[in-house]
Amino acid sequence: MINFHHFELNNGLKVYVHEDPKSLTTAFNLCYNVGSRDEHPEKTGFAHLFEHLMFGGSRHIPSFDEPLQKAGGNNNAFTSPDITNYYITIPSKNLETAFWLESDRMLGLSFDPKVLEVQKNVVIEEFKQRYLNQPYGDTWLKFRPLIYRKHPYRWPTIGKEISHIENATMDDVKDFFYRYYLPNNAVLAIAGNVTVSEVERLSKKWFADIPAGKVSLKNFPEEPVQTQARSLLHKAEVPLKTIYKAYHTPQKHSRGQYALDLFGDIAGKGQSSLIYQKLVKEKQIFTGISAQNTSYLDGGLFLISGSVSPEVSLEDANAEIEAWLDQALQAPDYREKLNKVKTQAVSLDKFSETEVLNRAMKLAFAANAGDVNLANEAITHLESISHEEMINAADQYLTKENCSTLFYSPLKA
Repeated sequence: MINFHHFELNNGLKVYVHEDPKSLTTAFNLCYNVGSRDEHPEKTGFAHLFEHLMFGGSRHIPSFDEPLQKAGGNNNAFTSPDITNYYITIPSKNLETAFWLESDRMLGLSFDPKVLEVQKNVVIEEFKQRYLNQPYGDTWLKFRPLIYRKHPYRWPTIGKEISHIENATMDDVKDFFYRYYLPNNAVLAIAGNVTVSEVERLSKKWFADIPAGKVSLKNFPEEPVQTQARSLLHKAEVPLKTIYKAYHTPQKHSRGQYALDLFGDIAGKGQSSLIYQKLVKEKQIFTGISAQNTSYLDGGLFLISGSVSPEVSLEDANAEIEAWLDQALQAPDYREKLNKVKTQAVSLDKFSETEVLNRAMKLAFAANAGDVNLANEAITHLESISHEEMINAADQYLTKENCSTLFYSPLKA
């Protein structure tokens, strides 16, 4: 149970505080409600680019890392389709350093042309190394446009294509910053050896004077219900034939998502899972295979992926997955397995909360999703899913008509 207090500054910054007097450090987590889904289709990759630019110097502070390291802190950030998250862990006595640094970044970047060029080059190199120049690296560049036809989830966080970052101008960068990096478009969560009164004082001191802005409405194109199976064959210099399958699922924190999370753990998590035991151990159709449920604010994906045995064709391997899934949904009794994965989920949730940073993140992400109480209640909702509800959700969403399949093949196969 994460106890918390909440207040909001006049500029719209929402602040959540979790007091833990026993902690030696304090976590400072600032979550901006902007991800790759917020980007213009012809200017993608900007949310991820900003994850890099925010460390390149702000209005009054030329170096972000140096003063933080002197205060004994460390930091990092990540981008998703839905959010961009910045976090710091620091000795509690030096917490004000985190407020000083993050508030100056929110107030304004340095907008140094040299920094922009350096960080563009860093992102471009990352794009090449991770997505273009390694086997299967471009999987999601190929797969997302097949899965999504209208919603901006159809491109990955790195961007749709490398030219969008190469052509990014300073005007583009400033427009993105002043559109999304606003106090009224952010959630701040502090967890550790702090008091609410101290956090409120520091929040007002460092953030209250930053003006609110006009927050862009989340008016994304609605993804049409998929009613027909889709597939794509892609050939490249890769060692093994691989199949990727994606099924549209409901939005994060819905009952359907919780149900599919559990089914994903039973069906495809680890070598003891149903799909691994059947298609790898027993039938040797695949050399490795897994299934998992992923969730986003506007709807998730249930994913199955596997490396096909050399002597098996892609068509036969895909038919085996579909046959396995049909069998797996024919009135099975997974009650014992369901209780086991629920117990594992609860244990993992409790273990994660031993770290103050994870507690701060849970508060920030839940608040950003619209209900901070989900930081504590999500695991309870998951535990309440019945066996029947889990099977019904899997039966409803894991259909052939709702599936997109990417066949990734070696050139000579």
